[in-house]
Amino acid sequence: MKIDYRWRAELADAQLVALTEAHGGNPEPGWWDRAKRHSLGWVSAHDGDEFVGFANLAWDGADHAFLLDPKVHAGWQHRGIGTELVRRARDAARDAGCEWLHVDFEPHLKPFYFDACGFVSTDAGLIRLAAG
Repeated sequence: MKIDYRWRAELADAQLVALTEAHGGNPEPGWWDRAKRHSLGWVSAHDGDEFVGFANLAWDGADHAFLLDPKVHAGWQHRGIGTELVRRARDAARDAGCEWLHVDFEPHLKPFYFDACGFVSTDAGLIRLAAG
């Protein structure tokens, strides 16, 4: 397996829908077409013609970048692809002049983000805006 990582590769909305489904999520068709124009950039992972991983970087236009929507196709998980996607996103944010990279996640993902990716715990605030 030789994974090809790409920065800001051309991706179709249908590819993100399929990856989200394969990752076990509930995709929203049209999401990528709306979201990409607000991104600093994104990293994609490809195994030959297969699109197998993705991480998006939003930002405030200055010092803060936000890691969003990292996912690896279920058939390619536990091979270091997610960690490499995050590493490349981190480097891209740094190269763009950002000082901070933020991420939020569900508790069961702490080992991935803290141990594998190097994030640290910090105080933060959150307001839920939608019922769910």
